[in-house]
Amino acid sequence: MCGFVGFFDKSVTADRAEIVLTLMNDGIVHRGPDDSGIWFDTEARLGFGHRRLSILDLSSAGHQPMFSNEKRFVIAFNGEIYNHLLLREELKNEGHMIDWNGHSDTETLLAGFECWGIKETLEKSVGMFAFSVWDNKSKKLTLGRDRIGEKPLYYGWQKELLLFGSELKALKAHPNFNAHINRDAITLLLRHNYIPAPYSIYQGIKKLMPGHLLEIDLQNKTSTTTQYWSARSICELSKNNIFTGSAEDAVDKLESVLKDSINQQMLADVPLGAFLSGGIDSSVIVALMQAQSERPIKTFSIGFNEEGYNEAVHARAVAEHLGTEHTELYVTPQEAMAVIPKLVELYDEPFSDSSQIPTYIVAKMARKHVTVALSGDAGDELFCGYNRYIMTKNLWSKLSIIPVFIRSGASTLIRIIPIKNWNKLNNILPSKFKMSNLGDKMHKAAGVLTSKTVSDLYKGLVSHWHDPEQIVIGSKEPKTALTDPERTPQLSNNIEQMMALDSISYLPDDILTKVDRACMGVSLEGRIPFLNHKVFEFAWSLPLEYKLRGGTAKWCLKQVLYKHVPKSLIERPKMGFGVPIDVWLRGPLKNWAEELLDESRLKDEGFFESAPIRKMWLEHQLGKRNWQYQLWDILMFQLWYEKNHK
Repeated sequence: MCGFVGFFDKSVTADRAEIVLTLMNDGIVHRGPDDSGIWFDTEARLGFGHRRLSILDLSSAGHQPMFSNEKRFVIAFNGEIYNHLLLREELKNEGHMIDWNGHSDTETLLAGFECWGIKETLEKSVGMFAFSVWDNKSKKLTLGRDRIGEKPLYYGWQKELLLFGSELKALKAHPNFNAHINRDAITLLLRHNYIPAPYSIYQGIKKLMPGHLLEIDLQNKTSTTTQYWSARSICELSKNNIFTGSAEDAVDKLESVLKDSINQQMLADVPLGAFLSGGIDSSVIVALMQAQSERPIKTFSIGFNEEGYNEAVHARAVAEHLGTEHTELYVTPQEAMAVIPKLVELYDEPFSDSSQIPTYIVAKMARKHVTVALSGDAGDELFCGYNRYIMTKNLWSKLSIIPVFIRSGASTLIRIIPIKNWNKLNNILPSKFKMSNLGDKMHKAAGVLTSKTVSDLYKGLVSHWHDPEQIVIGSKEPKTALTDPERTPQLSNNIEQMMALDSISYLPDDILTKVDRACMGVSLEGRIPFLNHKVFEFAWSLPLEYKLRGGTAKWCLKQVLYKHVPKSLIERPKMGFGVPIDVWLRGPLKNWAEELLDESRLKDEGFFESAPIRKMWLEHQLGKRNWQYQLWDILMFQLWYEKNHK
C-alpha cells in the first residue's frame, strides 16, 4: 500500500523535475513512510514519484518506481494484487520464464503487462489499486484504477502541464498548480456530502472512474478511456446469471467465496488485524479470519459513552466468543472533537460524512498494533443492509397509489402548519404514536410527497440539500448517477435499484474515500474482503429473497455468521457508526461553528447565499429543526477553505 505522484511538462529540466517530484512526494509521506523513489524520463519529460508502505516483500526488491524485466514498462503502483502468486504460476504454466527479483505484487503486474498486456492483466487480477505506467515502446502513459474504487487517482491538464497522483495535496505541491475552485463541485458536496467521481473541488482536475484505464498521448494531449469492468453492468445484468441453488446452497457458497477472499487478503509480511464493531458485517469478516488463523486475530473497536452511539460492548462480546486479541478505546466527546481540525489534512477536498471522525480514531488506534486491517465495509450495499431501502420501498408503495396533485396539496398543507404546532400535537398523541421531532419529520416528508418515481423519492430522501444551485453562488449542479436518470442503474426491483445506485456512487465516493483517507492518514492499510470482485459478482447473482427474507435484511450473510457466532450476540437494531453532531453543534462546537457561519464572512467569501444558511443555523440552535447534515456540509467546506485558501 502506497501513494504515487507524477507530471508531464515539456519545458521542465531534469534537475528541476527531481526537485518538484520530491516536493510532490513529500506531500503524501503518510501513505508510504517506509521508502520513497522518483523517476524522470528526460526524453518524454515525464516523471513519477512513489511513497511506499511496505506490506509484501519488505526488501529493496519492492522499491518503486519499478521497471519491468525487459525495461518496456515503468510503474508507480498503489494497492495490493491479492492473487499475484497465482498469476506468477499462470505465467510459468504458459511458458513465460520470468527472472524474478523479489516477491512483490508490483513485479508480478509488470510481468503480466509484458506478457499479456495491461487490460488483460487487470482482468486476471484480484485486488485494489491505482497506478501510472509508462510504455517505452508505444510512448503512452496509462492511468488505471481498481474495479470498485478502493484506491484514489486524481489527474488533469492545467494548460501544458499534466498532473496525476493519489491525493490532491500531492498535485497541489507542484509549483504551477492552479487552485481554482470548482463552484459546481460545491453543489455536489451539498447534495451528497461528498464530491462524486469524476468531479473534484478544483477546475481541470478529475478523479478517474473505477474500473477504467486512461491511455494518454502526451505529445498530442489526446486520450482514450477503456472500461475493463463495470459495477453497473454487473448489477443490471445480474438476472441473466441468477444463482439457482437453494437457500442453503447460497449460504454455503457465500461462506466459501468470502473465505477465499479473506484468505487472500490475510497475505502480508507485516502484522495484520481487523476492525470489529460488533455488527453483522465486521463480525462475519473477523469470524472467518479467526477460522483460518492458528493464532488469535487482533481486533479493534472504539466506544462512546453517549447512548445510541456505542457498539463497543457488543464488539467485545463477539471478540470474547471468537477468542480474538481485542483492543478497545472509549473516546470522550472532547477527544472526538479534537479530530475535526485534522479532517482537512486527511481529506484534500471538502468531505462531510461525519463518521469520518470515529473512522480516523479507530484507524489511529489500530496502527499502534498492526500495519494492515480488514474491515466489513460494503456489506450493506451488497446484502440489502440499509434501513432506507425497505423504508423507501414501503413509502413508495403507499405514495404511488395517490395521484400527484393530491400529494402536492398535502405537501402544501403540511408546510403551512408550523413545526412547533406539529410538536405540540405530538405531545397529546397516544404514546404508541409519538415520535421525536415530529414537526421536523413532517416537514421533511412534505418535501418528498411530490416524487414521480421511486428514484425521485430515493433522491429526495438521501439528498442533504435539495436545490444546491440556490445556495452556491454562480453554480450549476453537474449530473450524477443520483440525479440523472440516464446514469442511474435500471433494475426492475426498486430495492435492487437503490442498492445498485449506492454501489456505483455512495460506496466508492463516500465509504471507500472515508476508509482510504482515514487509514492512509496514519499509514495503515485498510482491506475490504466484500469488495473482491468475485464476492461482488456472486452477491449480485443471488436472488433478492436470499438477502431480504421474511422481513430479515442480510439473511444470507447472517446465516454464514450464525455458524460462528450465536444470534444472541448479534440480533439488535442497526446502529450507525457516527457521532452526535446535532448535539455538539448546540453545545461544545457552537462557537467554532458560529465563527465559520458568520453572516459577514459568508458574504465576503462569496460562495454561499448566507440567508438560508443562517436561517438553518438559528432553527437548529433553537431546537426547531435538526439541520446537522446540511450544516455539516457547509462547515466542512468552510473549514477546508479556511485551511487551504486563506
